[in-house]
Amino acid sequence: MGDGRLSVVVTRRLPEAVESRLSELFDVRLRDTDAPMTRDELAAAVADADVLVPTITDRIDGPLLARAGPRLKLIAHYGAGVDNVDVATARQRGILVSNTPGVTVDDTADMTMALLLAVTRRIPEGLSVMQQGAWEGWAPNAYLGGRIAGRRLGILGMGRIGQAVARRARAFGMAVHYHNRTPLRAPIEEALEATYHDSFDHMLSRIDVLSINCPHTPSTFHLLNARRIALLKPSAVVVNTSRGEVIDENALARALEQGAIAGAGLDVFEHGTEVNPRLREQPNVVLLPHMGSATREGRLEMGEKVLLNIKTFADGHRPPDQVVPGVL
Repeated sequence: MGDGRLSVVVTRRLPEAVESRLSELFDVRLRDTDAPMTRDELAAAVADADVLVPTITDRIDGPLLARAGPRLKLIAHYGAGVDNVDVATARQRGILVSNTPGVTVDDTADMTMALLLAVTRRIPEGLSVMQQGAWEGWAPNAYLGGRIAGRRLGILGMGRIGQAVARRARAFGMAVHYHNRTPLRAPIEEALEATYHDSFDHMLSRIDVLSINCPHTPSTFHLLNARRIALLKPSAVVVNTSRGEVIDENALARALEQGAIAGAGLDVFEHGTEVNPRLREQPNVVLLPHMGSATREGRLEMGEKVLLNIKTFADGHRPPDQVVPGVL
């Protein structure tokens, strides 16, 4: 850092425009491969950088932070969810953490609706038949799915993404129900025509589709467990574009195998890339590789937020998207 610029280490390949701008502004070390950093590579990065730019695939926990050098002062996370970062320990060590909230709200909400439609209208089954060249023509009873208009959608977590899902669901003619730690302010609730349930269990027994849109925290781990899955109707569908750990995946697989629920659309998984093989075997399950925020526009906007957070910090000010422990 002979030129006085901040030393920044980026853990994954980012959009080219973002990498170029980082290189212009800072003494940046970029990845030449898109593979995640190993534990040793992360340790080396935190040992001598001023700023670390990790992604959700990097585990920035207490033991890793204990290996941080005195220069590390900011973890500018490329992503909104920071459950992979021990924010409290970072703060204790004098390291600020920032994230990129709000950028992918519409993208994730779009994907929620895509998964909802894919499961209820059996799109993967139709796609498979076409790709195999096995279609024998239209038939009155072939590939019958269910109409979503008139169905009750239950949203778990009514933050920005939950509200964006609600707006889309209303346009499709669905009735919106939700469970959240606190109800929305009356004008927002009225605009969304949403019904609040202070009991998650009560909502589950009354809905046709469950959309999970809450973060992963200790209090939401396995929130959808075997007991709660049993409260759903046999015709109900579960969609998750939030965090895989919110669902007890084995309990979900068992319910699907037994026909206790009608289907599931999952973009996230309890154990990262280790997808439960029992889920793969179910024809009424749609699995995607964490694509909810994967738009070119969203990825660029995430990069712009990272840049702004680092630049503001470099100028001696509080990063605009600083994450505060206990407010997660």
